[in-house]
Amino acid sequence: MSIFGNIMSKIFGHANAAPSGGAAPTQAGAASTPSAAPSSAGGTSSSSAAASAAPASPASGAQSGAKQNVDVAAVLNGLAAKNSQKLDWKHSIVDMMKLLDMDSSLTARKELAKELHYSGDTNDSAAMNIWLHKQVMQKLAENGGKVPDDLKH
Repeated sequence: MSIFGNIMSKIFGHANAAPSGGAAPTQAGAASTPSAAPSSAGGTSSSSAAASAAPASPASGAQSGAKQNVDVAAVLNGLAAKNSQKLDWKHSIVDMMKLLDMDSSLTARKELAKELHYSGDTNDSAAMNIWLHKQVMQKLAENGGKVPDDLKH
């Protein structure tokens, strides 16, 4: 899978694992009490079960053109709140990749830049990182992610 595809899968997979997501009621329902409504039950207890089952379907759905309405900021803020490191995903591609438990090395970022057709100098990592962050946010929005306007430009 491509690096961007992996980013998208992780973000969309976490969104589908959330109890309020419309795509996960059967997964949440299976892990929560049978008589409770899926959208109101299973807060944190079902999210880990749904997270382990969900990541494969969001990427395939998004790649096939099906738009998903995923609140990217909510997913990443939720992950940041659970992370012991203070990661600034809103401004740093490195921190975003770390938050998603991905390789954020220069080699990985150069590969992502290649995937996204970066035409600048990959040895100027600061400029490349800024460009990558903006491109990832734009691509997430193009694939059904709800991204704050100030992060898309």
